[in-house]
Amino acid sequence: MASYDDGKDFIVDWICEHTPECGGILDVGACDGKWSDLIRAKRDDVIIDAVEVFKPNAARILYKYDRIFVGDIFDYQYKRFWYDMIIFGDVLEHMDVWKAQDVLKYARTRTEDYVIGIPFQYRQGPLYGNEWERHIQDDLTPEIFEQRYPGHELIIRPRGDYAYYHRRGK
Repeated sequence: MASYDDGKDFIVDWICEHTPECGGILDVGACDGKWSDLIRAKRDDVIIDAVEVFKPNAARILYKYDRIFVGDIFDYQYKRFWYDMIIFGDVLEHMDVWKAQDVLKYARTRTEDYVIGIPFQYRQGPLYGNEWERHIQDDLTPEIFEQRYPGHELIIRPRGDYAYYHRRGK
Protein backbone atom coordinates (compact mmCIF):
# COMPACT_ATOMS: atom_id res chain seq x y z
CA MET A 1 0.00 0.00 0.00
CA ALA A 2 1.21 3.42 -0.77
CA SER A 3 0.72 5.62 2.25
CA TYR A 4 -2.08 8.17 2.16
CA ASP A 5 -1.01 11.75 1.47
CA ASP A 6 -3.78 13.15 3.71
CA GLY A 7 -2.17 14.70 6.76
CA LYS A 8 1.35 13.90 5.63
CA ASP A 9 2.45 17.57 5.41
CA PHE A 10 1.20 18.11 8.97
CA ILE A 11 3.06 15.01 10.22
CA VAL A 12 6.28 15.96 8.42
CA ASP A 13 6.16 19.36 10.12
CA TRP A 14 5.42 17.64 13.45
CA ILE A 15 8.37 15.26 12.99
CA CYS A 16 10.68 18.13 12.04
CA GLU A 17 9.57 20.14 15.09
CA HIS A 18 10.16 17.16 17.39
CA THR A 19 13.56 16.19 16.00
CA PRO A 20 16.51 18.24 17.27
CA GLU A 21 19.13 19.88 15.10
CA CYS A 22 21.46 17.24 13.64
CA GLY A 23 19.10 14.58 14.99
CA GLY A 24 18.70 11.02 13.85
CA ILE A 25 15.57 9.50 12.34
CA LEU A 26 14.83 5.84 11.58
CA ASP A 27 12.26 5.12 8.87
CA VAL A 28 10.87 1.62 9.40
CA GLY A 29 9.41 0.04 6.28
CA ALA A 30 10.88 2.68 4.02
CA CYS A 31 9.29 1.28 0.82
CA ASP A 32 9.82 4.08 -1.74
CA GLY A 33 11.65 6.48 0.56
CA LYS A 34 8.85 9.03 0.67
CA TRP A 35 9.48 10.00 4.31
CA SER A 36 13.10 10.76 3.51
CA ASP A 37 12.10 12.90 0.53
CA LEU A 38 9.57 14.90 2.55
CA ILE A 39 11.75 15.40 5.61
CA ARG A 40 14.91 16.28 3.69
CA ALA A 41 12.94 18.90 1.74
CA LYS A 42 12.49 20.72 5.06
CA ARG A 43 15.55 19.66 7.05
CA ASP A 44 19.00 19.02 5.64
CA ASP A 45 20.65 18.65 9.04
CA VAL A 46 19.21 15.26 10.03
CA ILE A 47 20.55 11.76 9.59
CA ILE A 48 17.93 9.40 8.23
CA ASP A 49 18.41 5.64 8.36
CA ALA A 50 15.95 3.05 7.11
CA VAL A 51 14.92 -0.52 7.69
CA GLU A 52 13.32 -2.20 4.67
CA VAL A 53 12.40 -5.87 4.56
CA PHE A 54 11.93 -6.16 0.77
CA LYS A 55 15.32 -6.18 -0.98
CA PRO A 56 14.11 -4.75 -4.33
CA ASN A 57 12.70 -1.71 -2.49
CA ALA A 58 15.92 -1.24 -0.53
CA ALA A 59 17.98 -1.36 -3.72
CA ARG A 60 15.86 1.39 -5.31
CA ILE A 61 16.17 3.82 -2.39
CA LEU A 62 19.80 3.45 -1.30
CA TYR A 63 20.62 7.02 -2.27
CA LYS A 64 17.82 8.47 -0.10
CA TYR A 65 19.20 7.31 3.25
CA ASP A 66 22.41 7.53 5.23
CA ARG A 67 22.18 3.80 6.04
CA ILE A 68 19.73 1.09 5.03
CA PHE A 69 19.35 -2.12 6.96
CA VAL A 70 17.72 -4.83 4.88
CA GLY A 71 15.59 -7.15 6.96
CA ASP A 72 12.65 -7.43 9.32
CA ILE A 73 12.51 -4.74 12.03
CA PHE A 74 11.63 -7.51 14.48
CA ASP A 75 15.06 -9.06 13.90
CA TYR A 76 16.93 -5.77 13.72
CA GLN A 77 18.33 -4.94 17.13
CA TYR A 78 19.72 -1.43 16.77
CA LYS A 79 21.62 -1.46 20.05
CA ARG A 80 24.46 0.66 18.66
CA PHE A 81 22.10 3.44 17.58
CA TRP A 82 19.93 5.98 19.33
CA TYR A 83 17.31 7.78 17.27
CA ASP A 84 15.57 11.02 18.12
CA MET A 85 12.57 9.90 16.07
CA ILE A 86 11.39 6.59 14.62
CA ILE A 87 8.72 6.50 11.94
CA PHE A 88 6.48 3.44 11.68
CA GLY A 89 4.54 4.58 8.61
CA ASP A 90 2.12 1.86 7.51
CA VAL A 91 4.07 -0.90 9.25
CA LEU A 92 2.24 -2.33 12.26
CA GLU A 93 -0.70 -3.68 10.26
CA HIS A 94 1.75 -6.01 8.49
CA MET A 95 2.69 -7.78 11.77
CA ASP A 96 1.05 -10.08 14.27
CA VAL A 97 -0.10 -8.16 17.34
CA TRP A 98 2.53 -9.67 19.67
CA LYS A 99 5.30 -8.92 17.17
CA ALA A 100 4.19 -5.30 16.73
CA GLN A 101 3.95 -4.85 20.51
CA ASP A 102 7.50 -6.19 20.94
CA VAL A 103 8.83 -3.94 18.17
CA LEU A 104 7.29 -0.87 19.83
CA LYS A 105 8.49 -1.90 23.28
CA TYR A 106 12.06 -2.18 21.97
CA ALA A 107 11.74 1.11 20.06
CA ARG A 108 10.87 2.94 23.28
CA THR A 109 14.33 2.04 24.59
CA ARG A 110 16.08 3.45 21.50
CA THR A 111 14.30 6.75 20.80
CA GLU A 112 12.99 10.01 22.20
CA ASP A 113 9.72 9.68 20.31
CA TYR A 114 8.10 7.66 17.56
CA VAL A 115 5.27 8.15 15.12
CA ILE A 116 2.87 5.48 13.88
CA GLY A 117 0.80 5.90 10.72
CA ILE A 118 -1.96 3.30 10.70
CA PRO A 119 -4.87 2.43 8.39
CA PHE A 120 -8.11 1.16 9.88
CA GLN A 121 -9.97 -1.91 8.61
CA TYR A 122 -7.88 -2.17 5.48
CA ARG A 123 -7.64 -5.59 3.85
CA GLN A 124 -4.65 -6.10 1.62
CA GLY A 125 -2.81 -9.08 0.22
CA PRO A 126 0.66 -9.27 -1.33
CA LEU A 127 1.46 -6.53 -3.85
CA TYR A 128 4.09 -6.20 -6.56
CA GLY A 129 5.54 -9.62 -5.73
CA ASN A 130 6.05 -8.54 -2.13
CA GLU A 131 4.52 -10.97 0.38
CA TRP A 132 5.35 -8.50 3.18
CA GLU A 133 2.63 -6.16 1.88
CA ARG A 134 -0.09 -8.42 3.34
CA HIS A 135 -2.11 -6.83 6.15
CA ILE A 136 -2.29 -9.18 9.12
CA GLN A 137 -4.05 -6.68 11.39
CA ASP A 138 -6.78 -5.71 8.96
CA ASP A 139 -9.32 -5.47 11.79
CA LEU A 140 -7.83 -2.34 13.37
CA THR A 141 -10.15 0.46 14.41
CA PRO A 142 -9.24 3.38 16.69
CA GLU A 143 -10.69 1.46 19.63
CA ILE A 144 -8.83 -1.76 18.83
CA PHE A 145 -5.62 0.19 18.28
CA GLU A 146 -5.95 1.72 21.76
CA GLN A 147 -6.58 -1.72 23.30
CA ARG A 148 -3.61 -3.37 21.59
CA TYR A 149 -1.25 -0.40 21.86
CA PRO A 150 -2.12 1.52 25.03
CA GLY A 151 -0.26 4.71 25.91
CA HIS A 152 -0.19 6.22 22.40
CA GLU A 153 -1.47 9.72 21.77
CA LEU A 154 -3.39 10.66 18.66
CA ILE A 155 -1.62 13.38 16.67
CA ILE A 156 -4.06 13.70 13.78
CA ARG A 157 -6.74 11.65 12.07
CA PRO A 158 -6.81 13.20 8.61
CA ARG A 159 -9.43 10.75 7.34
CA GLY A 160 -11.82 8.29 8.93
CA ASP A 161 -9.77 5.26 7.98
CA TYR A 162 -6.29 6.53 8.87
CA ALA A 163 -4.53 8.12 11.85
CA TYR A 164 -1.13 9.14 13.18
CA TYR A 165 -0.15 8.43 16.78
CA HIS A 166 3.00 8.98 18.80
CA ARG A 167 4.59 7.88 22.01
CA ARG A 168 7.60 9.15 23.87
CA GLY A 169 10.51 6.78 24.42
CA LYS A 170 12.30 6.27 27.69
